[in-house]
Amino acid sequence: MFVDSVKIQVKAGDGGRGCNSIYRDKYTREGVPDGGGGGNGADIIIRTDRNLQTLLDFKYKRQFIGAHGQHGSGNDKRGRDAAPVIIRVPVGTVVKDANTGLVLRDLSLPNQDLIVAKGGKGGLGNHHRHEASPGEITQSRELTLELKLIADVGLVGFPNAGKSTLICAISRANSKIGAYHFTTKSPVLGVVNFKDKNFIVADIPGLIQGSSEGRGLGDQFLRHVERTRILVHIIDMSGVEGRDPLDDYKIINAELKSYNKQLGKKPQIVVANKMDLPSSRENLASFKKKLKKKVYPISALQKDGLEEFLEAISKQL
Repeated sequence: MFVDSVKIQVKAGDGGRGCNSIYRDKYTREGVPDGGGGGNGADIIIRTDRNLQTLLDFKYKRQFIGAHGQHGSGNDKRGRDAAPVIIRVPVGTVVKDANTGLVLRDLSLPNQDLIVAKGGKGGLGNHHRHEASPGEITQSRELTLELKLIADVGLVGFPNAGKSTLICAISRANSKIGAYHFTTKSPVLGVVNFKDKNFIVADIPGLIQGSSEGRGLGDQFLRHVERTRILVHIIDMSGVEGRDPLDDYKIINAELKSYNKQLGKKPQIVVANKMDLPSSRENLASFKKKLKKKVYPISALQKDGLEEFLEAISKQL
């Protein structure tokens, strides 16, 4: 199961209590303060892990509480600091404050740390010549974790345009294929080995008109193409579903720009898919005449035209 958005609750550990102790022996009639300070509570740290691909684990564990610092004791003994709690997340996770929506950090690098809750400071012992103090009490906070896939290439297009068939044809990805809409319900990554280069391709679930506003969960899918270096726009050139290929092209590009203006500026490779169907040849001629851009005709099903298409991606990257 691919999970790309969760809410978690974190609470750092409280600081340990300072000790109020008086040392006395036969030589010190009045006694000497010797209470040690308390230890610091545990920090809550989010750390990226390149071996993780999803936020699935947080579906089952959503609360993270740090241990308290150890209390101080006599003879100037300071309490032990609590060990930090490490929360491991995939590279590409965006950490937000759940209440305000404020982005705390975009964790886009491996082994990147973010302290989301600071452990409470330990209280002072009375060896400082004043009354011992309690440790600092921490407050819990709620966070939102959102995963944005990190890939070189993002495949975008209408449902059933052939994106899943294509990623399976050019990589070892195992994306579900079916002749119905929304076969792919979550992004799929595949590694393409072409000549002497490797690059990562993300198969994004099909987009529709209104995706940028959340229709068909499109806003959840679109964030996964924000990090990609280039977009591959897959067009169903056969028109068997009654849509005009040029209209499909315009609608998807409008949704990209509506969601994020920077997406509309990304380099884009236009691919005419399903060229094995009879209606595609006539539609392609009309499409190229109106679009006036380089178009790569392919048949992902029969693996035709993939060499030139992959060469174009390789050069663009």
